[in-house]
Amino acid sequence: SPALSSASPMVSKVAYGIALPTIIIAGVINGHAAFKYIYLRIFRGTDQIHKRDWVAISSWVVIAFALWVIAWIIAEAIPMFSNLLSLITALFASWFTFGFSGVFWLHMNRGQWFSSRRKTVLTMLNILNSSVAACLCGLGLYVSGKAIHDHPRSMSFSCANNAT
Repeated sequence: SPALSSASPMVSKVAYGIALPTIIIAGVINGHAAFKYIYLRIFRGTDQIHKRDWVAISSWVVIAFALWVIAWIIAEAIPMFSNLLSLITALFASWFTFGFSGVFWLHMNRGQWFSSRRKTVLTMLNILNSSVAACLCGLGLYVSGKAIHDHPRSMSFSCANNAT
């Protein structure tokens, strides 16, 4: 974390010592939720979900290992935390904030978009809303990708100190 690394070395070590258990627990809980979601999606409608045999345990271990490897690759490929955060924000926040509401409204009112003056205005507003979300997502991804590419200290898979 840039906030913990920006202090003096002694304060930084104490802060990491206090924060590390919380960071690890939060990561493990989120990882466990992702593993369980994928496991349930794969074995939905089968008896395998409730069994504790070799197939169930090995598939759980493979899913967990694969997701942790993917997380590690992402963390190593984009070592600058702020650039990774801006990439994630551009990818998800624009859609969760603006896009999904417009798309859902358009889907729920399909066939009635121009049935009244009010529906016409709402249709145009939700199309604009979804378009703004797509624009924010696209431009944000471009800018974040360019920042990751151009940043002099964002050497992927290096052993360099990335503390700010």
